[in-house]
Amino acid sequence: MGRSPCCEKAHTNKGAWTKEEDDRLIAYIRAHGEGCWRSLPKAAGLLRCGKSCRLRWINYLRPDLKRGNFTEEEDELIIKLHSLLGNKWSLIAGRLPGRTDNEIKNYWNTHIRRKLLNRGIDPATHRPIHAPLSDFTITFAERAKKDVGILQREEEKSNSSSSEESSSWQQYKQPDLNLELSISLP
Repeated sequence: MGRSPCCEKAHTNKGAWTKEEDDRLIAYIRAHGEGCWRSLPKAAGLLRCGKSCRLRWINYLRPDLKRGNFTEEEDELIIKLHSLLGNKWSLIAGRLPGRTDNEIKNYWNTHIRRKLLNRGIDPATHRPIHAPLSDFTITFAERAKKDVGILQREEEKSNSSSSEESSSWQQYKQPDLNLELSISLP
């Protein structure tokens, strides 16, 4: 049993907001403050649902929102924060006063991704596109050779042991396993 719908779908406006609706929402919030978004539309005389009012206020009408194009400093800060935080847009927006998480996400997807790709940088990993994924490879080939050498020396030391023990060491000198393994990303 979930929560009841926030509005009656039949009696709500959808689509673009009018200037009159914006003015009503602004006037109501100035007079009463942000409160219960579910009851706000009826109290403000709007034929909208509470979610629509909340999103309109947060993303477009708040007086502290910054308007206009992003600066180069904001671009670089978004890139740095994205490399640290990933797609955590609300955390990134917290470091850019006056910008909303939705605005930053849209700006990333329409401008910054393309900018990074043009620079030859992968926007997901923030690494050069044509560079190897890692500078090292983990391999066990050298370790296997060392182990064989150690086993041979151990065998020479224990010449006095029985031939049965000696044959058990033989299986380690020439393993059937291919130990030339490496770990790398696909």
